[in-house]
Amino acid sequence: MKIMIITSSPNKEGLTAACGNAAEAGALEAGAEVERISLNEINVGTCKACGNGWGPCLNNHECQVEDDFQELHSRMSNMDAFVFVTPVYWGEMSESAKTTFDRLRRSEGWKNEKAFVDGKPVIAVAAAGDSGYGTISCLTQMERLLQHLKADRFDFISITKKTKEFKLETIKSGVKSMVNYLNSK
Repeated sequence: MKIMIITSSPNKEGLTAACGNAAEAGALEAGAEVERISLNEINVGTCKACGNGWGPCLNNHECQVEDDFQELHSRMSNMDAFVFVTPVYWGEMSESAKTTFDRLRRSEGWKNEKAFVDGKPVIAVAAAGDSGYGTISCLTQMERLLQHLKADRFDFISITKKTKEFKLETIKSGVKSMVNYLNSK
């Protein structure tokens, strides 16, 4: 069982990182193999909307913008489940998450054959820092992404600095439950 945890904050000691740590702990406790990706540590540029708005991503399901996206995209094909964790910036996903997930959506969203995320369980986490506002609109944005990717939307979790203590345990338990769910199939 392979789980990919994707986080998207430059702060290695912040709430988003703590969420990634909790997800990893839950997956490992359930016996899963974990691959962790920090989007702020790789180079993924913006979608160029090639050609007439759709480049080779529409039919070939590959992005022609050369950077670290190709390797990440390829590694996703071997995963059984995913955890996407983003900080909340102005009620939305972080810029690194939006950039990466926009390109993933273009490469995977129109596949006639089974897409890399299609039918696989995903837990989406929105981590709001200071104000705690924006988690619902961020999770709504993540839900649209998962709908386009045809993912099995396992759970959506909001967390703030105020709810950190019990929500980190929720994330850990949720990922553990997701792995157990997959093992029971």
